[in-house]
Amino acid sequence: MKTLPNLSFGKLWNISFGFFGVQIAYALQSANISRIFSTLGADPHDLSYFWILPPLMGIIVQPIIGILSDKTWCRFGRRIPYLFVGALVAVIVMCLLPNAGSFGMAVSTAMIFGLFSLMFLDTSINVAMQPFKMMVGDMVNEKQKGLAYSIQSFLCNAGSLVGYLFPFIFTWVGISNVSDVAGAVPDSVIFSFYIGAAILILCVIYTTVKVKEIPPKEYAEYHGITQESKTEKTNVFKLLVKAPKAFWTVGLVQFFCWAAFMFMWTYTNGSIAGNVFNAPETTNHLLDTGSPEYQAAGNWVGVLFAVQAIGSVVWAAVIPFFKNRKFAYALSLVLGGIGFISVYFIHDQYLLFASFLLIGCAWAAMLALPFTILTNALSGGHMGTYLGLFNGTICVPQIVAAVVGGWILSAFTVEGTVPPEVNMLVVAGVSLLIGAACVGIIKETSGAAASKK
Repeated sequence: MKTLPNLSFGKLWNISFGFFGVQIAYALQSANISRIFSTLGADPHDLSYFWILPPLMGIIVQPIIGILSDKTWCRFGRRIPYLFVGALVAVIVMCLLPNAGSFGMAVSTAMIFGLFSLMFLDTSINVAMQPFKMMVGDMVNEKQKGLAYSIQSFLCNAGSLVGYLFPFIFTWVGISNVSDVAGAVPDSVIFSFYIGAAILILCVIYTTVKVKEIPPKEYAEYHGITQESKTEKTNVFKLLVKAPKAFWTVGLVQFFCWAAFMFMWTYTNGSIAGNVFNAPETTNHLLDTGSPEYQAAGNWVGVLFAVQAIGSVVWAAVIPFFKNRKFAYALSLVLGGIGFISVYFIHDQYLLFASFLLIGCAWAAMLALPFTILTNALSGGHMGTYLGLFNGTICVPQIVAAVVGGWILSAFTVEGTVPPEVNMLVVAGVSLLIGAACVGIIKETSGAAASKK
């Protein structure tokens, strides 16, 4: 089997550059969905249910994209056509979602409109996101995969930084952060989605123009695909049975990590509004989501997520210096767990920077190390399919967390008081610590070595 050649830093950069735009869209979604639906009138105990759709669409869409793109080849390549179409749909939906409360619809209708918009947005983001991971697996040799995924992690966090800060920046320049219409999303959020959509399509066009994927014949030579394997009949279930052990062991760690971050995305807004900004209550013992304090907390959550992204960028640069990849993985998750738990004890908005810097360490490891370990253990012509299936280890824990989140919050809530959403961040911290303990069972293998046996 031929070995993939080393690529220049510029080529590695180009392969992942479009990820910057995709991550802006993803950051705007993750930082503002709870804010949008709370503004529309959602109860905090029901808030996690609105988060079921994104991972549910991911678990359906990404394996399909993997399977189809493994079998695709056209003048534009194997993965890039899916990348471009996904980004185009995302741009359209990003212009619709934040306006869910601005079309004069009843609250229930606005929420249904928002849910369908969220479903299409996350589906399209998933379609656009997965090809970047697949192209690294297709085009980068084992020696450079760590660097390639580190570049992808850097661009991911840089995009997150921009997306998270947009509402705060637009408010700072004078765009309204409180709507005059009950249930309507502030202009600061709406404009953020518009600008994010424009950057997304420009970044994806750049990658589409700059990256030339490996033609099928060369791809087969580099990945040890024989004529027999091309004609071999297989299906998803057979592939799962043959999946390397790393697929399942890394997947177990992923379960606790992504459940933790689902709790963060769902409950940070309410946590910061109540625990730090002292948002007023309504007569129903809920936080007043239309109050200036609540909307200011929403902006500050974007700043905190941006701090997390900065911490992630810095830590991603440190991770390659660890000789033991598993130790780096476990340490990163422990630091993130400490960061989550510390939020409970902090009531100063600036001291929270330390918490979210630590959370960024876990995020950096989650973006780079699982895919490095997995793709090194894979060989053959099903790279895209396996990466699509591996996305289940990201989506399933989010679905589980979304389903049980409301029940856990109810267990913490004393009747007649505001739900203590900050407790959910403590649960997130404990989940990361469990994930760190599970890193010990991972056994790294080489797919290339296995293919030679």
